Parts: sequence; C-alpha cells; structure tokens
Amino acid sequence: QVQLVESGGGSVQPGGSLRLSCSASGIIFSNYVMDWYRQAPGKERELVATITSGGGTNYADSVKGRFTISRDNAKNTVYLQMNGLNPEDTAVYYCSTFLRVRSSRVWGQGTQVTVSS
Repeated sequence: QVQLVESGGGSVQPGGSLRLSCSASGIIFSNYVMDWYRQAPGKERELVATITSGGGTNYADSVKGRFTISRDNAKNTVYLQMNGLNPEDTAVYYCSTFLRVRSSRVWGQGTQVTVSS
C-alpha cells in the first residue's frame, strides 16, 4: 500500500520560513518523481514544485526563488523549504506522486500552512 505522510505545517508571520516533509512508503521512492501541490480556500489545487528521480527541479512562478524542493532517497522523504512566506502562500500543502502502474495519482493527507500577521 502506497502511503504519503506530510508534516511540518503551521502558522508563521509574513517573511517567515517553514520546512515541510513528506515520508513515503510502499514504493521504490528513488524511482519516482515527487510533487508538492497546494490548495488555498476557494481555489483549485495547484502544482508548486517537482523533483525528478535524478534530482531535477521545477517550480511554479509564484514560488521561484523562495521555495526549494529536495529529496533524501535514503529516508524516502521529500522536503519543501519555504522562505519569504506571504499571506498568498496560505493553503493546505499536499505531497503527491503518479503511479504509472495504476495510472493514478497518490496524495498525502495534506498539511496546513497559514501565513498571517
């Protein structure tokens, strides 16, 4: 059974930082592209950052230069370091990966990030 478990969310003031973690099980983690998505209240879920099995990264324009995605294959964990947070970053953040063998996307339960003064 594939499972993704996020942690590290919380409340911070504008300009603050948080690091999200996502622990994966049930897959050969190092083989998979891992994604971070977020969904703000009343908005559609959006892709924030992607890291390939080889460590290549890609970011949404709204977070470039502020967020960094990374992975530790020995720990089956993907991270999202978020710096320079602003209220527009307030959302539930989800870890996700696409399972080709099932042609389906797997999601974690999400972790809330709130940026407010």
